[in-house]
Amino acid sequence: MPPVQPMTAPQMAPQSGTPNLNAPQPAAKKDMGDVIKIIVIVALALTTVTFIGLFVWMMLQYNEASTDVNGQIAIAVAEAKDEQALQDEAEFLEREKYPYQTFSGPADYGELTFQYPKTWSVYVASDAAKGGDFRAYLNPVQVNEVSDNTIMALRVTIRTDDFEKVTAEYQRKMEARDADLTMESITFADGITANKYTGKIPDTDLRGYIVVFKIRDKAVILQTDSEVFKADFDRLLETVKFNA
Repeated sequence: MPPVQPMTAPQMAPQSGTPNLNAPQPAAKKDMGDVIKIIVIVALALTTVTFIGLFVWMMLQYNEASTDVNGQIAIAVAEAKDEQALQDEAEFLEREKYPYQTFSGPADYGELTFQYPKTWSVYVASDAAKGGDFRAYLNPVQVNEVSDNTIMALRVTIRTDDFEKVTAEYQRKMEARDADLTMESITFADGITANKYTGKIPDTDLRGYIVVFKIRDKAVILQTDSEVFKADFDRLLETVKFNA
């Protein structure tokens, strides 16, 4: 008898409804993954660039603010040094005025005396040795050329006119239309009274102070041509002495 052949199971055809996991993936899914990767990379790059730009901007702002603050500090320090230097110079000049010198007028005209800074120079233009008015000028360092509009720290005049005549002249000057001059009465330490005029000095463009008082039959006029010398002028007036 011929040999019996073994029976094999029939091959089953795959059903159309069951997915084949071993089949290759579609190209669309791969492309989508690449796009997502690119988007992430671009987003990270933009974030990095933005962060770097913000950091650079903040550094620039900081440097600018720091420079401005440092500049303000430097200016403040410089101004403080300048102010200190000016103060030191003013104090030095003030100290240099001491000890004060003594001014002495003609003995025949009441021997007027007062104290003035030793840094001032004195020029006696008319000593009244042969009569007439006495005129002297005082100014720091040197006396400038004498004129009505030259600023002098002090003008000293002893007029042979009496006190009433001289003060009447100033009264007329005060009553002039363009006058800018006021008057007050002051008293020296020895009880002698005087007229003090403040404002625009008559017949000049200068502003200062004028003091008029009587010595015997004469009138003394002390005048400073600038408000700069007010402190020295006031201190000088406190030392005025004469033989009545």
